[in-house]
Amino acid sequence: MKKWNGYQKGVNLGGWLSQEELTEKHCLSFITRSDVENICRMGFDHLRLPVDYNLVQDERGRFIESGFGYIDRCVEWCGEFGLNMILDLHKTAGFSFDEGEGENGFFRNKAMISRFVELWREFARRYGKFSERLAFELLNEVVDEADNDPWMKIAEHTVGEIRRYAPDIKILIGGYMNNGVTAVSSIAPPFDENIIYNFHCYEPLLFTHQGAYWINGMPGNFRIKYPIGKKEFLEKSESISAVIETFADKIPCGGFSAEYFENLFEDALKTADERGVMLYCGEYGVIELADRRSALNWYGDIHSVFKKYGIGHALWCYKGKDFGFTDGMLSEISDEIFC
Repeated sequence: MKKWNGYQKGVNLGGWLSQEELTEKHCLSFITRSDVENICRMGFDHLRLPVDYNLVQDERGRFIESGFGYIDRCVEWCGEFGLNMILDLHKTAGFSFDEGEGENGFFRNKAMISRFVELWREFARRYGKFSERLAFELLNEVVDEADNDPWMKIAEHTVGEIRRYAPDIKILIGGYMNNGVTAVSSIAPPFDENIIYNFHCYEPLLFTHQGAYWINGMPGNFRIKYPIGKKEFLEKSESISAVIETFADKIPCGGFSAEYFENLFEDALKTADERGVMLYCGEYGVIELADRRSALNWYGDIHSVFKKYGIGHALWCYKGKDFGFTDGMLSEISDEIFC
């Protein structure tokens, strides 16, 4: 499989220009130049920058210049410290992976689709010239399978518009099931030679999101370790009311190990290889509530498979959002995560 050089070891800047109240105070202080310098010093080769549409578009679709200014700073800092960058549209008018955002209707609403395409034209006009060190991610985590076909049509049209201003920039596209790795085969055949297939991996979700308050039916005191035997894992899964896909058929008979991720990624790797497309994992990580040793075991397994197949990846996330590895409880093991 092709390897995406320069995007092999990354980190997400979640909670800065996305998933937060985007006040001037927050945007100026949450991430600064020193954070980007620190990311470089820690040995990362790129960062993924999630951005919500309302940072740069008002309710009528007009552009907000101050919002682009924050992105401009990040592009400049990355250039200064030799980091590559992915610009990820985390939320668009009419769609967010988070139901609580109240964004609905995008995939079948011509006006919302038009706003989306126009925003990407503007991103391409402004940032297409940085194609040697910057990539575009069209949209974060499409959820429902029913939206996949219209999403692929929207993506194809949007790529065509981007190419008018950025003919060679890499563009990331993910499938449904929140960019699920088992949905990679549902992504349309590559529209050109600069398309990257993107997935996210928090499996098994029961472990990586244990005690997560935003998972319906997940008890706040639920805890589970990793690795764990298959039988015990399935029993624990049945003991809570949360409806969580366990991918039980991917769990080795002997329990969780790197083989689990080998099984989980198998179809995606085959699809990418057959289509001559590079494969990238834009998000993965463990909630800070997890047992430290278990978290390190999980990271060790998934990293071994990333390395074996040359799958680029970006850890969720640098700070905050219950997954931060520099400011929360995970900071205790941050030096060991990438050993």
